[in-house]
Amino acid sequence: MKNIVLIGFMGTGKSTVGRRLAQRLNRRFVDTDTEIESVTGKTVAQIFARHGMVRFRSEEALLVKKLAPQEGLVISTGGGMVLDPENVFLLKKNGVLIGLTALPEIIFNRVKKKKNRPLLAKGDLKEQIEKLLRERQNAYDVAEYTVDTGAFPQEEVVEKIVRYLEEKQEL
Repeated sequence: MKNIVLIGFMGTGKSTVGRRLAQRLNRRFVDTDTEIESVTGKTVAQIFARHGMVRFRSEEALLVKKLAPQEGLVISTGGGMVLDPENVFLLKKNGVLIGLTALPEIIFNRVKKKKNRPLLAKGDLKEQIEKLLRERQNAYDVAEYTVDTGAFPQEEVVEKIVRYLEEKQEL
């Protein structure tokens, strides 16, 4: 049974949708950021502050190597996980990549009160979101199927993903 891997920019609902999807399908849910925090004993923000992005990305790569061969997981990835082609290759080997998107304004409203987003910590929040979205414009194109989480309620997003997986006979 293939893993279901949720990819997309921060604030698109990967963790929330992932938990609901895992419950709906009776699968184990793994949030990669939470898993990295558990393994390292540090928050993502602490890893970025103390060791930088390179260290965080290496933790992500190690985790992908551990998770990718497993089966039947619903995996919520960090927004930058797909920036490394090796991560994408490994996740696709035994997984269906589902992209989640949302308009910049919706992302802004979802993340504006959260202080645990190191890549958004400097400068104007709206400008940082738009800049990162431009930089990552094509990064999420590796998804087989994409849902705009700003256009539908969470339960409908989950249903759209389930219907897609049923049609592909991946469930």
